[in-house]
Amino acid sequence: MKYSDYYAALGVERGASQEEIKKSYRRLAQKYHPDVSKEPEAEERFKQIAEAYGTLKDPEKRAAYDALGARPQGEEFRPPPEWTRQHGGNEQFSFDDVDFADLFTRFGARGGGAFGEHAAMPGEDFEVPVEISIEDAFRGTTLELQLSMPEYDAAGRLRRVPHNVKARIPPGAVDGQRLRLPAKGGKGRNGGRQGDLYLDITLKPHRLFRSTGHDLFVDLPLAPWEAALGASIEVPTLAGAVNLKVPAGTSSGQKLRLTGRGLPRPRGGAGDLYAVVQIVVPAQTTERERELFASLKEASAFNPRRHFAEGA
Repeated sequence: MKYSDYYAALGVERGASQEEIKKSYRRLAQKYHPDVSKEPEAEERFKQIAEAYGTLKDPEKRAAYDALGARPQGEEFRPPPEWTRQHGGNEQFSFDDVDFADLFTRFGARGGGAFGEHAAMPGEDFEVPVEISIEDAFRGTTLELQLSMPEYDAAGRLRRVPHNVKARIPPGAVDGQRLRLPAKGGKGRNGGRQGDLYLDITLKPHRLFRSTGHDLFVDLPLAPWEAALGASIEVPTLAGAVNLKVPAGTSSGQKLRLTGRGLPRPRGGAGDLYAVVQIVVPAQTTERERELFASLKEASAFNPRRHFAEGA
């Protein structure tokens, strides 16, 4: 007999949980069901999916299948006698173990079928990636999305329909956030509720700011004398520039916090803005500047590499 890779058929890893297997089966069964799919080999693909699920959903059958070991798809092999006696091999698979009632109730078939003809079925949920600027995340924004969503027509045929969706992004959206828009997804059938639309938010790279959650980071270049003597520096924020007191003796890499100057939080307050110090020396110096640096070198006992010799 030929080996069938049931895990590959369902698009899951061999160590996948039962919930992952079930979720993948339902998604693929919906996609390849012959009554709704336009793909030329949908029926054969649907049978492969159902065959794989029929074995992997049952812990005993799955354990016996796993005991066969992983092999290349389609490889000829001779299974052990107990597999043939108990399971009949891949070619003797029966669809009795596949829960088609559950499939049709959730997704429906052309004309509703025997299971879902009059049952109320919720619309599909959809996910859409969106990219916004850090400024829009700070202030909030409204997006005009042009989407194409699959819907059933009056004859029960699945087709794609254009939708214009207005999505309000509240202030304080963060990178990686998943925002739910209720009832903006697929249309329900037979009175079923409309599905939801989920926005997967990504923040665009910014020329000054980086974000981690609601906190922001900005590089703060300082001249050596500003870091050594201390200074009052004007620092940009998303709400406008503010003055930051730099303590004397500030080191490169040190983070100076401006409390509440980050992105707004949903329940009030805001994250912080961290100014990351970078001590910068002039690329070119005048003769007078070189004289002053030379005088500082002679007068100072400071050794930034003193720790190199400690414990030697």
